[in-house]
Amino acid sequence: ISVLAIAFIASLIRSTFGFGESLIAVPLLILFLPVEVAIPLSVLLSVVIAFMVVLQDHRQIHFSSAKWLIFFALPGIPLGIMLLVYGSELFIKLGLGILMIAYALYALLAGNTIRLEKDSKFWLFICGFTSGVFGGAYGINGPPLVAYGNMRQWNARHFRATLQAYFLPASLVGLAGYVLKGFINVAVLKYFFISLPAVISAVFLGRLLNYRLQNDSFFRYIYGGLILIGLFLIGNTLK
Repeated sequence: ISVLAIAFIASLIRSTFGFGESLIAVPLLILFLPVEVAIPLSVLLSVVIAFMVVLQDHRQIHFSSAKWLIFFALPGIPLGIMLLVYGSELFIKLGLGILMIAYALYALLAGNTIRLEKDSKFWLFICGFTSGVFGGAYGINGPPLVAYGNMRQWNARHFRATLQAYFLPASLVGLAGYVLKGFINVAVLKYFFISLPAVISAVFLGRLLNYRLQNDSFFRYIYGGLILIGLFLIGNTLK
């Protein structure tokens, strides 16, 4: 029951806003499951959510943006992994948390000062590469993608769908790695199939909620979420 509830809540957040479920799913799942089960389970659920959203709303996807964001994220992932391995965890987490909170507060108070009528290779590189670094270091790809979506003035539907077109191949690569390492075992698959009904229902409910959100309120929720994630990172580092 606990795993079902966590899968539902995390999937609802991902389906409504486009990202953020892993920061809820993994810390809560490891309270009830071994880490070697909780993390691969989270990746499996991420693949299902992204696949369903892409099928549901493929017409809302900015495929060109997603393609270049993925392309520019690739060289950032190894750098993020190097930061994780060789860098100071304390300063990296604190810096990342402070940066996310500062950006979210700036966006909420000052508004969006950079508006892009069409894709910019410069900003695609900055946001894509930074997303790769964040993802490689701590699995937090979302914040730079939020910044790009805001500059491009995507509405809630475009934002949700385009991010899943980015996350789907990234999650599949991660899943392939887990399969090769033998982390996808009977226990993971058992909880995955148990969680599926909760995930599927949450994806459909999240779509309804996403379609009801106005653009201004949508990004206010997004930036509020970034502040919470930043506070979570800082609190988790200092505890």
